[in-house]
Amino acid sequence: MKIERTKNATKNIVFGILLKLYQIIIPFLMRTVMIYFLGVGYLGLNSLFTSVLQVLSLAELGIGSAIVFSIYKPIAEDDTTTICALMRLYKIYYRIIGIIIFTLGLILCPFIPYLIKSDLPYGINVYILYIINLLGTVFSYWLFAYKNSLLQAFQRTDVISKIAICVNTVMYLLQFAVLFLFKNYYYYIILTLFGQIAINITTAIVVNRLYPQFKPTGNLNKREVKKINRRIKDVFTSKLGGTIMGAGDTIIISSFLGLRELAIYQNYYYIVSAIYGISIIVFNAVVAGIGNSFETETLEKNYNDFNKFTFIICWLSNVSVACFLVLYQPFVNLWVGKEYMLNDNYVVLFCIYFYVLVLSMIWATIKDAVGLWHYDRFRPLASSLTNVVLNIILVKFIGLYGVIISTIISYTFVAMPWALINIFKYVYKRDMREYLKKLAYYIIICILICIVVEFLSYFVKVNGIMELLIKATIAIVLSNFIQIIVYKNSIEYKESKQLIKKMLKIGG
Repeated sequence: MKIERTKNATKNIVFGILLKLYQIIIPFLMRTVMIYFLGVGYLGLNSLFTSVLQVLSLAELGIGSAIVFSIYKPIAEDDTTTICALMRLYKIYYRIIGIIIFTLGLILCPFIPYLIKSDLPYGINVYILYIINLLGTVFSYWLFAYKNSLLQAFQRTDVISKIAICVNTVMYLLQFAVLFLFKNYYYYIILTLFGQIAINITTAIVVNRLYPQFKPTGNLNKREVKKINRRIKDVFTSKLGGTIMGAGDTIIISSFLGLRELAIYQNYYYIVSAIYGISIIVFNAVVAGIGNSFETETLEKNYNDFNKFTFIICWLSNVSVACFLVLYQPFVNLWVGKEYMLNDNYVVLFCIYFYVLVLSMIWATIKDAVGLWHYDRFRPLASSLTNVVLNIILVKFIGLYGVIISTIISYTFVAMPWALINIFKYVYKRDMREYLKKLAYYIIICILICIVVEFLSYFVKVNGIMELLIKATIAIVLSNFIQIIVYKNSIEYKESKQLIKKMLKIGG
């Protein structure tokens, strides 16, 4: 079966962006409500629990990606029997994962207070809140989590987006009501738990209707299970680094600087992660299509697609960075006030942070699509350990600066070069100097755009919403205009333009 890659990717991107905008705007409003009704310390507490549970979820790392990758070939061959057997294996593994996470979570429980420097909100029982959050994570694996693999492998993540929007709308309305009426954080967290349960159950019902022929039945031969288990081990070590990287920063800030500093950092990081999350939609929407393409198309075509993919992502990243540079401070000031603002140097660091994150995801997407986990398994781990060591050293001398700089260094000098070498050596099997020249060119154009946009924005002397609108217009218009002028004769620009027209036609 040759799935309709462009059509499905278009739907996934459209509904994924709708979901992401929803997940940016509504949680943003909830953060604001929480600051107003409960205080900034609760935001830091939320971030800490999320990071701790990410570490606990290391048990899952590898299984989801490995199983989805294993489904690509059976889909291409219309092999229903193998898909059903994979579903059964996936179901068993996720049951085990839930047990492991719950056990490790209980063991970690006595140590949770030591991850908070000193500013825990008054009257809060950190153990109760932690257990509720832990149950939410465990139920997300126990309740039909394996069914998501079908939607991902068939490039139907648009279905996941629709379900999430519907269920989360109800959850957020109820959470707003309890914060407004009772100002009770416990009720807020309990509703999050029930929201996760509702999403899993609803997804299972929808998948059963879309793909009734796929049931978790049958057994794979031992050789195939052994191959999958090896793939899981490779993905585990690969994904482990990314989890430590993200969760480590939050835990370090909470432990060394406190919940208030963590909340202020998270306000800035929230903006980066929101836009980065939109980029992730594009990556997630195309990864199954790329995997299918490697099963059905030539290596040369796949390499050309890779160049187009890089070009499009860098174009969007250049626009995003220009907007970050001139909108960050006015937006945060308007949102939470000067009391919770960092200085302008942090804005530059967050812009660099965002750019290296996106570049890394380009190569991570190819790696996941082709299953390049074995050769790549130690790279993320080495990068994350570099980040943790630098974090602990630098946070003592330069505080929050040290956390962000550590992450940028570990990505730029460890993760990214290593990933590129692996991709060109094992996937495309060619010299990467031509690609690096193009990448350097895109980065130079990004710097040029930022200089021009920052210079013109300096002359904007109004404040408030009008300042945001004027600077946003300058950043968006100029960044796109400069790139059109610079790239208009390039092959990547012409082919990307044709691809986008095709996607818009399908979308319409």
